[in-house]
Amino acid sequence: MRGSRQPGGHADERLVAVVAEVLAAQENLSTGTRSRVMRQVERLVAERYGQGVVEIPSRATFYRLIKELDEGKHSFGAATTRRSQGRRPQEPFTPTMAVRPGEIVQIDTTPLDVLAVLDDGVTGRVELSIAVDVASRTICAAVLRPAGTKAVDAALLLARTLVPEPMRPGWADALRMSASLIPHARLMSIDARLEHAAAKPVIVPDTIVIDHGKVFVSDTFTAACRTLGISVQPARPATPTDKGIVERTFSSINTLFCQHVAGYVGSNVTQRGRDVEAVWTLRELSELFEEWLVACWQSRPHDGLRSPFLPNKALSPNEVYALLVTRAGHLPVCLTGDDYIELLPVEWRKINDYGIVMDYRTYDGCGSFRVKGWVRHRARICPAEGSDEPVRVRGLCGTASRC
Repeated sequence: MRGSRQPGGHADERLVAVVAEVLAAQENLSTGTRSRVMRQVERLVAERYGQGVVEIPSRATFYRLIKELDEGKHSFGAATTRRSQGRRPQEPFTPTMAVRPGEIVQIDTTPLDVLAVLDDGVTGRVELSIAVDVASRTICAAVLRPAGTKAVDAALLLARTLVPEPMRPGWADALRMSASLIPHARLMSIDARLEHAAAKPVIVPDTIVIDHGKVFVSDTFTAACRTLGISVQPARPATPTDKGIVERTFSSINTLFCQHVAGYVGSNVTQRGRDVEAVWTLRELSELFEEWLVACWQSRPHDGLRSPFLPNKALSPNEVYALLVTRAGHLPVCLTGDDYIELLPVEWRKINDYGIVMDYRTYDGCGSFRVKGWVRHRARICPAEGSDEPVRVRGLCGTASRC
């Protein structure tokens, strides 16, 4: 029987060990050349074993040894790729698994590679926040905002996961949930909101996996999760593999959606065309993305979704959800207007005889303030400009909180 070949071939084992050590040390260094590694190896070998004790091969042979030992480490490629590769688990590991919709939902935010016309008329990049269900790969909800996503946007993302995606004017009837593989009639007997829903399932998260971005570790987001009864599982610092599914989903969105949209700028400046201009407003781009989710993403076969009984057939998110919901069931969570207010951030303000001041605006009360006791109260405060705005008042010793 032919024996397995050892790394390094016939090279001295001491030399192979030193080369592997030097290559491992490149992970957090700026990218250099192979000649730099060769000089580092020569110096370390001389210090450790003495001058001339371990034979250093010719430059060509040494470079072949480096190529063999550097397989998959990217020691001479992009530093970001090298660090990402180095953070992968070394021991055998099990990928994140979920057996029912909503069991694990991964959430994250990234800049979208499309220019848009913002509300103030300025052209700029926008940020996309999504929540991805691990079991079915359904994109439960998506929120597009100008650069600088806030905690309130993340809380809105949570709320949108619990609400059916409504049909929009102009959408084809083929995008209705009743026309999809989702068991619409059975689900509508449980949740009447699905009568005019688009073909995207409503998935209630049990556990949400987040990174350590300030948006997701904020008091507003954690309070929103607590209000909705959602457990929060922080990923380990600098470990993108803990939420690799949502990271990979962003890459798929870039290739399947962004590059086909007018205003696409590429993932970096080297891929950007000349005179790229924004065509869509932020609202139009958001509506276009939501239609793409229903028409394309939810019905497109996903290579990561395969039945153990049909391993050669890739399933779509809607197909997998239809299979899982028959076993796990569906429990609707209906939010009221008060529930939405509870998800918004709290700011404390002193109640004066003229009302409260918020962002240099004075809000006078259409209702009455009650400032005694520990009970929360809601009032409707009318801004001086005349528009109505719901305000939550938490009465405590003459102070109020508004969301």
